[in-house]
Amino acid sequence: MDDITVIIKKARAGLLEENRGKLYVKVITEVEKSLIENVLEHTEGNQLKAARILGINRNTMRAKIKKLGINPQLYKSYR
Repeated sequence: MDDITVIIKKARAGLLEENRGKLYVKVITEVEKSLIENVLEHTEGNQLKAARILGINRNTMRAKIKKLGINPQLYKSYR
C-alpha cells in the first residue's frame, strides 16, 4: 500500500479518480490485517486467544481472517 500521505496528496490533486472515497476503507483494511497478524503471532496462531485479546467473537475473528486472506497456520509454533 502506498504511504498514506502519498495517497492523500494524489487524492487532493485529483489523481486517484478510480479510488475516490476509498481511502478510509484501504487504511482500515491494512491496519486491521496488520493488527490481526500481530495478535496471531503473539498467540502462536490461536484464533480463540487472539479474538479474546481483540475483544471480538471467535466467529468474527474467523470471518475477518478469511476476508483479509490471512493464513493462521503461518503463526503456529511447532515445538
